[in-house]
Amino acid sequence: MADDIDFETGDSGASATYPMQCSALRKNGYVVLRGRPCKIVEMSTSKTGKHGHAKVNLVGIDLFTNKKYEDMCPSTHNMDVPSIKRTDYQLLNIDNGYMSLLADSGDIREDLRVPDTDVGKEIDTKFSAGEEFLVTVLSAMGDECAIATKVLPK
Repeated sequence: MADDIDFETGDSGASATYPMQCSALRKNGYVVLRGRPCKIVEMSTSKTGKHGHAKVNLVGIDLFTNKKYEDMCPSTHNMDVPSIKRTDYQLLNIDNGYMSLLADSGDIREDLRVPDTDVGKEIDTKFSAGEEFLVTVLSAMGDECAIATKVLPK
């Protein structure tokens, strides 16, 4: 029974989210709202009522779809905060809407689409002009997206 367990494909063990007390969250920070990683754009706290805790009202924008989500929770409760990773890659090529990206380690990945946003238009324009630049990729909770471009340091 225990012989058929495969440990070859395990991840690093880092969780996609970690808990944080609602009162410790801050504007421009990150939180999981309705199962989606969001950036907090508005936050307000109501006073303690007759029967309970102070409540925190959160408004967040989804990091990948830009949809707006709202939630209210007691300030003493925990909420999930997404583990966010930013990585800079050098853009090598664009082929059929997919970017060829070179990591610092020398690895090349070709599984990321050019986003349908202003950043995607900026990537296409700079690439067409023959510029060399870095693409910043944000990854959280299994999703990844190019969110910015940077001038390549000399």
